[in-house]
Amino acid sequence: MTASETGSATARARISGWVKKTDRRFIASTVAFVYGLFAILIVLEQGLGLGTVNSIFGAWRTITFLFAAYALITLALNLHWGYTGMFNIGIAGFMAVGIYTMGMLSTSPDALSGQGLGLPLPIGILGGMIAAALVGLLAAIPALRVSSDYFAIVTLGLSEIIRLAAGSRTLSKWTTNTFGFGTGGGSGMDLPGRPTDSILDTSIGESFAELFVIDPGRIDLLLFEIGGEEVTLVSSSILSDFLWSLIMLLVMAGVYWLVRRIGYSPFGRVLKAIREDELVAQSLGKDTRRFKIKVFMVGCALMGLAGILWQGSQGFANPNSFRPVITFYAFIALIIGGSGSNTGSVVGSLLFVGLLFEGPRQVGAIISARFNLGNAPGTFDGAIAPLADFSFQPFLAYAIDNIAPLQFVLLGVVLIVIIQKRPNGMFGDRTETAAAVNLGKQEGNDE
Repeated sequence: MTASETGSATARARISGWVKKTDRRFIASTVAFVYGLFAILIVLEQGLGLGTVNSIFGAWRTITFLFAAYALITLALNLHWGYTGMFNIGIAGFMAVGIYTMGMLSTSPDALSGQGLGLPLPIGILGGMIAAALVGLLAAIPALRVSSDYFAIVTLGLSEIIRLAAGSRTLSKWTTNTFGFGTGGGSGMDLPGRPTDSILDTSIGESFAELFVIDPGRIDLLLFEIGGEEVTLVSSSILSDFLWSLIMLLVMAGVYWLVRRIGYSPFGRVLKAIREDELVAQSLGKDTRRFKIKVFMVGCALMGLAGILWQGSQGFANPNSFRPVITFYAFIALIIGGSGSNTGSVVGSLLFVGLLFEGPRQVGAIISARFNLGNAPGTFDGAIAPLADFSFQPFLAYAIDNIAPLQFVLLGVVLIVIIQKRPNGMFGDRTETAAAVNLGKQEGNDE
């Protein structure tokens, strides 16, 4: 190894050691990597220009929103699966309970689709979390009498029952006529607007939006020639969505702190004992069934909150938004980060959203913009047949046109590689401490 190679290896080791020293640094470094990567991808697709700034912020808005949403779900799932070993695959159902309960409490009685009681939004949010926890209680009391495999089947079935009930027109009409609120059935339910939407209409919000408007004099300094009109670098709609995404990030930070404290508490140590060997925990005098019911209710309440913040921000709830694929995505994020690690839940969610969910679509957009691939073949056979003649254009066109289905193939490959190469995920192999305060752990570490 040459001196330059030795120096490069030493520099990489120092950087890696600095990043891994605390969890905050690792999360911040991952955020910087993903956001920087997408900025580069947008430039590769559109080139340099003032409009590129708006596109970059638009991509960052999408990543931030989905990252915060999936991190909330994955942290709640970590309570069930990572801490306690309960195989809950009904996440989408508990999210639906949260958002529909919030809607039935806070949506206006005069809504076009679905009706509510018109109560203040905080009451609706609290009611949604309580309803999700109570549904979790009703599911856990009988279901926890069976083994983990059957418990998974129960949660999946319950999730589908909730989704189909929310989409039932007959049930919606009955609850509307009887109680004055309903889900709207298959047509969906109108929801209250986001509290942050009105911020940009205030004087402070308008002053903030003006920061992203450039006059011709400042444009000359940037060496762009576009005439004498003002240019908006970032649209108001993107700024409004960004504000809501920041609120979700703050909530995610609070949930991260809560789940972390639970893990270090005596209650959390019993949960980890149940995960490792429930019989041993019972032999020590712990009522493991009661502990599992309690943590299941807490996790379901957080899933309901995630549904409220995620789907509630769209202004409309549809039953088809709560299919089991959401649960599948949450488990992928948890597997990437490492089961049992809160930091792993956050980092895994960001990597899933950035590299596996949005990344392939952005790469496909770059290929479409840079290459003239022509019309995509209508069948898979038509796409692979030209490969025999070393003609790759039809296959690329077909792949770009069917990028969403092919993402599932990519997810499957990634899961196989992770399970083979690093089955514990990025943070799942950490040694967990038994004490509430670990005197030997580095500042900022999660586990």
